[in-house]
Amino acid sequence: MHNDLKLFIELAEFLISEETNNPVAVPIDAKTLYNTIDLELRDEPTIDDAFKNTLKDIVKSTPKTASKAFFNQLFGGRISRATLGDLLAVMLNNSMYTYKVAGVQVGIEKVILQQICNRIGYGNESDGTLAPGGSMSNYMAMLMARDAFDASIRNEGVSKRLIAYTSDASHYSVTKNASFAGIGRQQVRSVKTNAKGEMLTEDLAVQIQNDINKGYHPFFVNATAGTTVLGAFDHVVSISKVCKTHNLWLHLDGAYCGSVIFSKQYQHLVEGIELTDSFSLNAHKMLGTPLGCSIIVTKNKKHLYQSFSNDADYLYQTDDDAFNLGKTSLQCGRRNDALKLWTLWKSVGNLGLEKIVDHQFKLADFARHYIKSNPNYTLYSFDDSISVCFNYKGVSAKTLCTKLYEHSKLMVGYGTFREDTFVRLVTINTQVEEKDIVAFFKTLEAFVASEDF
Repeated sequence: MHNDLKLFIELAEFLISEETNNPVAVPIDAKTLYNTIDLELRDEPTIDDAFKNTLKDIVKSTPKTASKAFFNQLFGGRISRATLGDLLAVMLNNSMYTYKVAGVQVGIEKVILQQICNRIGYGNESDGTLAPGGSMSNYMAMLMARDAFDASIRNEGVSKRLIAYTSDASHYSVTKNASFAGIGRQQVRSVKTNAKGEMLTEDLAVQIQNDINKGYHPFFVNATAGTTVLGAFDHVVSISKVCKTHNLWLHLDGAYCGSVIFSKQYQHLVEGIELTDSFSLNAHKMLGTPLGCSIIVTKNKKHLYQSFSNDADYLYQTDDDAFNLGKTSLQCGRRNDALKLWTLWKSVGNLGLEKIVDHQFKLADFARHYIKSNPNYTLYSFDDSISVCFNYKGVSAKTLCTKLYEHSKLMVGYGTFREDTFVRLVTINTQVEEKDIVAFFKTLEAFVASEDF
């Protein structure tokens, strides 16, 4: 183990050097991948030097998500104290389903969950769990809503036409989850949005009433805190009024930007969050922990037990259910994803988390100001979003982003909202500074000038 730890440190230092000197890895065409790097598994072992060299090749060719040239997805960067926690979790190798095998790690997870519940105003009956990603957090919310609507479904299956609602700018997981839950994709209604991508409450109310008039059974509304493309926040207070009128479960999908709950300046974007029935956030996005760290909480913990608890005498042999986390989670065996958030939170405090969140909005403001100051750019996004969407000199966003990647200049993606397609710069990496935003634009501009578009 000591030798492999030394090798790990050597590889980690090599990665950090690569991130500085070659921030965008030279992409390998999928068709030539297996001819470019030796990934073959053979009967005979690979000797140490060859093994290390292959690992270095893998490190060198893997996209550098912590570099200051990575703006491609809704995650990025590396915060050292969070990484420390994840490395410890790997070494400790606890599974989080029982107190007997996880011990103090259960307490760490429960402290995080209760802090989040308290922060959003859920009260003493609330609780939560960690899931394998934002999509699965949304799935768990839908299952709790389904079972809260009709407790017999858990044993007897779905026999009624249940209807779920989400905005046309929401995450694709909602319709996928409906198929998993026995609801059916066709029973998910797409609610209209305004020019910012915010759900139109009026259309939600109309669609719900129409379904009731047809004899269908509305049960679930998915609101979004940070839509995937434009980063919009649905208006929880007005949506909640509609849900209360018809007794529907309201879930707030904050996978992207739910961490605004830690910011005094930006928590107004989720005003009314205490009115929801469940809420999810991904700490591996705005809070910068390593993948994955997805959290879902619910106002009343009875729904977690109703939907996910199952007796297993061979497993739950000590302690009460409150400390046997397998009783409230989607999985049985589950890695410890809480420790990395705890080491970050413990080391920087609430004020440090607030600083992390605020910095991302500051970077987005800076990027929007740069765009507005240059007539060659067209801005599509708006204030209070960390998704900065733009086009440059009328160049196709899809073509530009693809060529920047192929030439190892920048990793940035494109998005589409209604008829517009644009470059989507995401300022989620808190290691990025304003000078890095300028460098991004200058690199893009120089590349356009040098290429034939």
